[in-house]
Amino acid sequence: MLRLSTETRQAQIKEATLDIISNEGLAKLSIKNLAAKVGVSEGAIYRHFKSKRGILLSIIKDVYNNLVVNQKEVANSNMVPSIKLFTFFCKQIKYLIHNKGITILLFTEATHANDSELKEKLLQILKSQKLLLIQIVQEGISHGLWNKNIDVNDFATIYMGIPIILNIELVLNKKDFNHEAFCNKMFVLLERILKY
Repeated sequence: MLRLSTETRQAQIKEATLDIISNEGLAKLSIKNLAAKVGVSEGAIYRHFKSKRGILLSIIKDVYNNLVVNQKEVANSNMVPSIKLFTFFCKQIKYLIHNKGITILLFTEATHANDSELKEKLLQILKSQKLLLIQIVQEGISHGLWNKNIDVNDFATIYMGIPIILNIELVLNKKDFNHEAFCNKMFVLLERILKY
Protein backbone atom coordinates (compact mmCIF):
# COMPACT_ATOMS: atom_id res chain seq x y z
CA MET A 1 0.00 0.00 0.00
CA LEU A 2 1.23 3.47 -0.91
CA ARG A 3 2.30 5.48 2.10
CA LEU A 4 0.86 8.98 1.99
CA SER A 5 2.13 12.09 3.75
CA THR A 6 0.63 12.92 7.13
CA GLU A 7 -1.07 16.01 5.69
CA THR A 8 -2.63 14.03 2.84
CA ARG A 9 -3.86 11.27 5.13
CA GLN A 10 -5.25 13.77 7.65
CA ALA A 11 -7.11 15.52 4.83
CA GLN A 12 -8.55 12.16 3.72
CA ILE A 13 -9.67 11.38 7.25
CA LYS A 14 -11.35 14.77 7.65
CA GLU A 15 -13.03 14.45 4.26
CA ALA A 16 -14.28 10.98 5.18
CA THR A 17 -15.55 12.37 8.50
CA LEU A 18 -17.62 15.00 6.73
CA ASP A 19 -18.83 12.45 4.19
CA ILE A 20 -20.07 10.12 6.93
CA ILE A 21 -21.73 13.00 8.81
CA SER A 22 -23.38 14.31 5.66
CA ASN A 23 -24.57 11.00 4.22
CA GLU A 24 -25.10 8.77 7.25
CA GLY A 25 -25.39 11.13 10.22
CA LEU A 26 -23.30 11.79 13.31
CA ALA A 27 -24.41 8.55 14.93
CA LYS A 28 -22.44 6.59 12.30
CA LEU A 29 -19.24 8.54 12.89
CA SER A 30 -16.79 6.17 14.56
CA ILE A 31 -13.11 5.40 14.17
CA LYS A 32 -14.08 1.98 12.81
CA ASN A 33 -16.33 3.50 10.12
CA LEU A 34 -13.72 6.15 9.32
CA ALA A 35 -11.03 3.51 8.87
CA ALA A 36 -13.28 1.55 6.50
CA LYS A 37 -14.13 4.71 4.53
CA VAL A 38 -10.48 5.77 4.18
CA GLY A 39 -9.31 2.21 3.54
CA VAL A 40 -6.87 1.99 6.44
CA SER A 41 -6.76 0.28 9.83
CA GLU A 42 -8.19 1.89 12.95
CA GLY A 43 -4.62 2.14 14.22
CA ALA A 44 -3.71 4.22 11.17
CA ILE A 45 -6.46 6.69 12.06
CA TYR A 46 -5.05 6.95 15.58
CA ARG A 47 -1.57 7.62 14.19
CA HIS A 48 -2.92 10.80 12.64
CA PHE A 49 -5.44 11.87 15.29
CA LYS A 50 -5.53 10.91 18.96
CA SER A 51 -9.32 10.71 18.98
CA LYS A 52 -12.53 11.47 17.12
CA ARG A 53 -12.57 14.74 19.06
CA GLY A 54 -9.12 15.57 17.63
CA ILE A 55 -10.51 15.12 14.12
CA LEU A 56 -13.44 17.39 14.89
CA LEU A 57 -11.19 20.08 16.37
CA SER A 58 -8.99 19.92 13.28
CA ILE A 59 -12.03 20.33 11.00
CA ILE A 60 -13.22 23.33 13.02
CA LYS A 61 -9.74 24.85 12.75
CA ASP A 62 -9.94 24.33 8.97
CA VAL A 63 -13.29 26.14 8.89
CA TYR A 64 -11.69 29.14 10.55
CA ASN A 65 -8.58 29.10 8.36
CA ASN A 66 -10.30 28.32 5.06
CA LEU A 67 -13.59 30.18 5.41
CA VAL A 68 -13.40 32.91 8.03
CA VAL A 69 -9.95 34.10 6.96
CA ASN A 70 -11.20 34.39 3.35
CA GLN A 71 -14.31 36.22 4.51
CA LYS A 72 -12.10 38.63 6.46
CA GLU A 73 -10.20 39.42 3.27
CA VAL A 74 -13.51 40.18 1.54
CA ALA A 75 -14.76 42.35 4.42
CA ASN A 76 -11.52 44.35 4.41
CA SER A 77 -11.34 44.70 0.61
CA ASN A 78 -12.05 47.81 -1.44
CA MET A 79 -15.18 46.33 -3.03
CA VAL A 80 -18.47 48.23 -2.98
CA PRO A 81 -20.37 47.08 0.16
CA SER A 82 -23.17 45.36 -1.81
CA ILE A 83 -20.63 43.36 -3.85
CA LYS A 84 -18.70 42.72 -0.67
CA LEU A 85 -21.80 41.31 1.05
CA PHE A 86 -22.66 39.14 -1.96
CA THR A 87 -19.08 37.79 -2.17
CA PHE A 88 -18.88 37.23 1.60
CA PHE A 89 -22.19 35.36 1.57
CA CYS A 90 -21.56 33.25 -1.54
CA LYS A 91 -18.08 32.23 -0.35
CA GLN A 92 -19.75 30.83 2.76
CA ILE A 93 -22.43 28.99 0.77
CA LYS A 94 -19.87 27.49 -1.65
CA TYR A 95 -17.66 26.44 1.25
CA LEU A 96 -20.53 24.75 3.08
CA ILE A 97 -21.67 22.95 -0.07
CA HIS A 98 -18.15 21.79 -0.90
CA ASN A 99 -17.68 20.63 2.69
CA LYS A 100 -20.99 18.90 3.26
CA GLY A 101 -21.40 17.90 6.86
CA ILE A 102 -19.76 21.05 8.26
CA THR A 103 -23.07 22.63 9.23
CA ILE A 104 -24.24 19.47 10.98
CA LEU A 105 -20.88 19.15 12.72
CA LEU A 106 -20.77 22.75 13.88
CA PHE A 107 -24.33 23.05 15.07
CA THR A 108 -24.89 19.56 16.41
CA GLU A 109 -21.69 17.99 17.68
CA ALA A 110 -20.13 21.11 19.14
CA THR A 111 -23.30 22.25 20.85
CA HIS A 112 -24.50 18.90 22.17
CA ALA A 113 -21.23 17.17 23.00
CA ASN A 114 -20.86 19.27 26.15
CA ASP A 115 -17.27 19.88 25.09
CA SER A 116 -16.22 23.37 26.17
CA GLU A 117 -13.29 23.55 23.74
CA LEU A 118 -15.45 22.58 20.74
CA LYS A 119 -18.06 25.11 21.84
CA GLU A 120 -15.43 27.82 22.27
CA LYS A 121 -14.02 27.19 18.77
CA LEU A 122 -17.54 27.31 17.30
CA LEU A 123 -18.26 30.53 19.17
CA GLN A 124 -15.03 32.03 17.82
CA ILE A 125 -16.12 31.25 14.25
CA LEU A 126 -19.63 32.63 14.75
CA LYS A 127 -18.43 35.79 16.52
CA SER A 128 -15.82 36.43 13.83
CA GLN A 129 -18.36 36.02 11.04
CA LYS A 130 -20.88 38.21 12.84
CA LEU A 131 -18.35 41.02 13.40
CA LEU A 132 -17.22 40.89 9.77
CA LEU A 133 -20.82 40.95 8.57
CA ILE A 134 -21.64 43.91 10.82
CA GLN A 135 -18.58 45.70 9.46
CA ILE A 136 -19.83 45.25 5.88
CA VAL A 137 -23.38 46.34 6.74
CA GLN A 138 -22.21 49.42 8.63
CA GLU A 139 -20.03 50.35 5.68
CA GLY A 140 -23.03 50.02 3.35
CA ILE A 141 -25.11 52.18 5.68
CA SER A 142 -22.41 54.86 5.78
CA HIS A 143 -22.31 54.81 1.94
CA GLY A 144 -26.09 55.39 1.88
CA LEU A 145 -26.81 52.00 0.29
CA TRP A 146 -28.86 50.59 3.15
CA ASN A 147 -31.31 51.83 5.76
CA LYS A 148 -29.52 53.57 8.62
CA ASN A 149 -32.23 52.38 11.04
CA ILE A 150 -31.51 48.69 10.48
CA ASP A 151 -30.42 46.88 13.63
CA VAL A 152 -27.14 45.36 12.45
CA ASN A 153 -27.13 42.76 15.23
CA ASP A 154 -30.62 41.55 14.32
CA PHE A 155 -29.63 41.44 10.66
CA ALA A 156 -26.52 39.40 11.55
CA THR A 157 -28.69 36.97 13.51
CA ILE A 158 -30.97 36.44 10.51
CA TYR A 159 -27.91 35.98 8.29
CA MET A 160 -26.42 33.38 10.64
CA GLY A 161 -29.56 31.25 10.25
CA ILE A 162 -29.09 30.85 6.50
CA PRO A 163 -26.61 27.92 6.79
CA ILE A 164 -29.33 25.97 8.61
CA ILE A 165 -31.73 26.62 5.72
CA LEU A 166 -28.97 25.61 3.31
CA ASN A 167 -28.45 22.35 5.18
CA ILE A 168 -32.16 21.55 5.05
CA GLU A 169 -32.16 22.23 1.29
CA LEU A 170 -29.13 19.99 0.80
CA VAL A 171 -30.72 17.15 2.75
CA LEU A 172 -34.18 17.38 1.21
CA ASN A 173 -33.31 18.48 -2.31
CA LYS A 174 -29.87 17.03 -3.12
CA LYS A 175 -30.40 16.41 -6.84
CA ASP A 176 -32.07 19.66 -7.82
CA PHE A 177 -30.15 22.05 -5.58
CA ASN A 178 -28.52 24.96 -7.40
CA HIS A 179 -26.11 26.83 -5.14
CA GLU A 180 -25.82 29.83 -7.46
CA ALA A 181 -29.59 30.27 -7.52
CA PHE A 182 -29.62 29.87 -3.72
CA CYS A 183 -26.91 32.54 -3.34
CA ASN A 184 -28.78 34.93 -5.62
CA LYS A 185 -32.20 34.39 -4.01
CA MET A 186 -30.93 34.69 -0.46
CA PHE A 187 -28.85 37.76 -1.34
CA VAL A 188 -31.90 39.49 -2.85
CA LEU A 189 -33.77 38.82 0.41
CA LEU A 190 -30.85 40.09 2.50
CA GLU A 191 -30.65 43.29 0.47
CA ARG A 192 -34.40 43.83 0.77
CA ILE A 193 -34.09 43.61 4.54
CA LEU A 194 -31.22 46.10 4.49
CA LYS A 195 -33.01 48.61 2.28
CA TYR A 196 -36.26 48.84 4.27
